[in-house]
Amino acid sequence: MQNITTATPLKRIVLGLQYDGTAWHGYQKQEDGQTVQDQLENALEQFARVRLATTCAGRTDTGVHALEQVVHFDTDLNRDVHSWVRGVNAFLPKSIAVRWAKELEGDPTVNDFFHARFSARARTYHYVLYNNATRSPLVEGRAGFFFRPLDVELMRQAVQPLLGWHDFTAFRAAQCQAKSPVKLMHDIRIERRGDCVIFTITANAFLHHMVRNLVGSLVYIGTGREKPDWLGHLLESKDRHAAAPTFMPDGLYLAQIDYDPKWALPQDSSSALPWF
Repeated sequence: MQNITTATPLKRIVLGLQYDGTAWHGYQKQEDGQTVQDQLENALEQFARVRLATTCAGRTDTGVHALEQVVHFDTDLNRDVHSWVRGVNAFLPKSIAVRWAKELEGDPTVNDFFHARFSARARTYHYVLYNNATRSPLVEGRAGFFFRPLDVELMRQAVQPLLGWHDFTAFRAAQCQAKSPVKLMHDIRIERRGDCVIFTITANAFLHHMVRNLVGSLVYIGTGREKPDWLGHLLESKDRHAAAPTFMPDGLYLAQIDYDPKWALPQDSSSALPWF
């Protein structure tokens, strides 16, 4: 009688990843190996004894942090779901950590199955700006810095024209590879916490440097250099050269990825900044 072997079915593992991006050349892997993805995949290989290719919700640039990046990979290995947290963290540098793991039931090869990038409905970023006449070494690498006083109320008045579907070419980096500059802006909130001004920006997706370019232009308004209605005119102009320079990456945090609740991912809904 012929023996019939059945292949072990693939399963999709989803990870919640947090990292301090100061030391890394962005998320996406590069030849020098000094990226978050390089470090994560090396740690996964050491733990699982097999190379595992990962897909993330959104690539972050050099120096940019993540409160919660979402990553998935497929494997036929049988592991306790909690071991993907403890085991992988044992091989990661201190600036990167897996915070949670979830094994999804179903067939990951079907078109409508969960995908870290394509299943995302929205993404939220925080930009933390230290606003004081003198720089502080205690927030070095963790916040942007601006020494002139900023009027938060003026900046709040400026953001209304950006909400909804718009062409954000005026805030798009020249090297941006997005197929379209049209994005859906859900919300922009600006608040002051002591010496820090925190910008919280939510959209369906973002262009390269879009948040940092928006913050730079809002700072122009906060100082009184431009009036609040300038931001709307800038948006309509679609002219990147008319906008403010790109702000430093230090204060930028990928805060949260929004997915359909049916996936029941154990995400941190607060996307808090506990150190500010």
